Amino acid sequence: MTVPEGYNLFQIADLLAARGVVRRDRFLRLATDARFAALHGVPRPSFEGFLFPDTYLLSRGMSEEDVILLMWHRFQEVYARYAPRARQVGLDVGQVVTLASLVEAEAMRSEEKPIIAAVFLSRLRRGMRLESDPTVRYALRKFRGSLTRRDLATPSPYNTYRVWGLPPTPICCPGEESIRAVLWPAKVDYLFFVSRNDGTHHFSRTYREHLWAVRRYQRGLKVRRTATSR
Repeated sequence: MTVPEGYNLFQIADLLAARGVVRRDRFLRLATDARFAALHGVPRPSFEGFLFPDTYLLSRGMSEEDVILLMWHRFQEVYARYAPRARQVGLDVGQVVTLASLVEAEAMRSEEKPIIAAVFLSRLRRGMRLESDPTVRYALRKFRGSLTRRDLATPSPYNTYRVWGLPPTPICCPGEESIRAVLWPAKVDYLFFVSRNDGTHHFSRTYREHLWAVRRYQRGLKVRRTATSR
């Protein structure tokens, strides 16, 4: 079974349950249990972000614990290659994976991942809110459809339009490419980006340019900020 990059715990649970591998409710209960996560050394209060997306050979006799730990151990195996670089740039594993999950959720093109990572890192250094739509979607469990202004104003520790810094956990399970993007971001000075509605983004250095891009690329759509802004 292949677990795609960018799936969150809820989507992974649905996928596994549909194949008869796990009981959805028990899988989610364990995967979001802070004590179970701490027992196995997960650096955040759930396994969100730390179940590595990959192809696995699973059997119907496996327990929910077996499946979770198989994917967690695979994450540890892969991340070991990047731990020295993370220490070099001053990020711990939780910060790397949380940032990588935002990059995974925002980027549709591989070549844009290092640029998006650079935007988020720059905003963090400047004390700016990340203002990432996928964090709002995660807070609301609204993984499809358009977000409204009311959605963007919803109080939640995951709503990066309202809170500063990183969300309390990753918002999905990022692939290796997104992890690399966070550890080797592009050397750019962009602070904003907006969707061009074709799978790519327009990147801006100034808020004024960003507003111009929003007007240009969101013309004809419901007016809303679809990416980072003030």
